[in-house]
Amino acid sequence: MAGGTAPLLAVEHLTMRFGGLLAVDDLSFNVLAGDITALIGPNGAGKTTVFNCITGFYKPTRGRLSLAHGNGATTDEIEALTRSGRRWRRDGDHALYLLERMPDFEISAKARVARTFQNIRLFTGMTVLENLIVAQHNRLMHASGYSLLGLLGIKSFRDAEAAAIEKARIWLERISLAARADDPAGDLPYGDQRRLEIARAMCTDPVLLCLDEPAAGLNPRESADLNALLRSIRLDDGTAILLIEHDMSVVMDVSDHIVVMEYGRKIADGTPEDIRNDPAVIAAYLGVEDEEESAAEAEIRAIAAHVRQEGDGP
Repeated sequence: MAGGTAPLLAVEHLTMRFGGLLAVDDLSFNVLAGDITALIGPNGAGKTTVFNCITGFYKPTRGRLSLAHGNGATTDEIEALTRSGRRWRRDGDHALYLLERMPDFEISAKARVARTFQNIRLFTGMTVLENLIVAQHNRLMHASGYSLLGLLGIKSFRDAEAAAIEKARIWLERISLAARADDPAGDLPYGDQRRLEIARAMCTDPVLLCLDEPAAGLNPRESADLNALLRSIRLDDGTAILLIEHDMSVVMDVSDHIVVMEYGRKIADGTPEDIRNDPAVIAAYLGVEDEEESAAEAEIRAIAAHVRQEGDGP
């Protein structure tokens, strides 16, 4: 794993048990820098458990979760860090992290992995702008020297605060909410709250953004806005996205790579075209019997054709 093909995130033999329940069973896949990777499958497949392991909410029973900043990491570098017993290693702009050894706050602050949840978790009583500023709390605390000096108006803190406000306003422009900067976040329509939550995560400057069902509850216009935002994050920010989503039109429209799970195991891994034409995926994802696979496959292809037609529009 070297050069441009080295993954940003390598999930290797991930296993998660809860007592006698095997929630994730020997799962392996890669996320490349700058790609959108979708993790799909029926309810109960173990997708959110995978997210919880990557982001430090759960400690895996077994497996390795390596994340590399810079130009990726070689297998030898990953093995050396594993043998050392350490959690991470930095060398200039190059850094390597073993997420399975790190607490959640270190994964966010040091490894720069951000996530959103199935249920929106905004600070509804704070303004839209304040929600984006509070996401930059770690940077502001660092500028204050982790003391009360920030309250005294020292220059480093004033500069950091101005930069945080500027970053927040840039993101409000990008999600078309600048006019509502001073409104309570809880007053926003549901679709706007979804986009605000993603913008808040992006204010932490992540290298990997994990989104858990961001299209849930969105109408077609809101889904289109979401797709445009995800493409912008990939192209303009270079941030890799790991996406759990049940809306196949969103998955097929934005994904570079799709991993399919069923009962905790990976059953397919490939491009949208590969997944679109895989009968086993169609049966597992839509919950159909073998004799119904052809009809389900036709439905998936119809969705994909509709997405392509919209992409080729005026």
